[in-house]
Amino acid sequence: MKRNFLLLLIFVLVVIAISEGIGFQSIPIGKFNIGLLPLVFAIIITMVLGIRIFRKGIIKKIYSKENVNFASKYLIFIMLPLMARYGADVAPKLKEILSIGWVFLIQEVGNLGTVVLGLPIALLIGLRREAIGATLGIGREGELAYISEKYTLESPEGRGVLSLYIIGTLFGAIFFSIFAPVLLDLGFRVEALAMASGVGSGSMMTAASSTLVARMPELGETIRAYASASQLLTSFLGTFTMVFLAAPLQKFMYGLFIRGEK
Repeated sequence: MKRNFLLLLIFVLVVIAISEGIGFQSIPIGKFNIGLLPLVFAIIITMVLGIRIFRKGIIKKIYSKENVNFASKYLIFIMLPLMARYGADVAPKLKEILSIGWVFLIQEVGNLGTVVLGLPIALLIGLRREAIGATLGIGREGELAYISEKYTLESPEGRGVLSLYIIGTLFGAIFFSIFAPVLLDLGFRVEALAMASGVGSGSMMTAASSTLVARMPELGETIRAYASASQLLTSFLGTFTMVFLAAPLQKFMYGLFIRGEK
């Protein structure tokens, strides 16, 4: 176990070094410029090496079940310094953030979008009870805890939220790092996009806001402050929005679409 853990640590350091060596890359596609962060390259590298055909020899030991379980269990400790950084980014811009605080509150209504838009689509493609877990939110820790407590992770609802959690972990940061600059090129204000970055996922928020900072470095402090404040607010109010608004709305809509099923 100790040997495998040492291999995992070395592997992580090598991937970080390679990703940082690649650095931020801006790829022009038509009139859009898509920014790819080192974080994206790190995710792509680890995803590719995790494919079965590459899992041989040392790579197989690195991707052992013990290492995967260890990484999942202690991921939160890696995120703690990032959370502290959020607070440090918010403090210098606190007065400015409070002056438009009502906007941050209104944006929490956006958390209902996964239910309003996602649930009908999920049911349309054939999901049933799985759609409840998959569309309650973006499938982060809050939704995972709520669904596991109410339905257990062995239930159809549990499979739905777990699937979304895994997909979000694998592709969320990549999607956000691409989508944010595309919206910027479409004419959205960078402050609005920074606020929209705080969806309740640290990796997704970091990917989106860092890409925006790379595109507009002169507004770096403002972007990080708005994104961090939005992330903190979403993490706090998101739970109440989910329990008291999203879950009842989802139950009503599910009953409306799937009549006769409880």
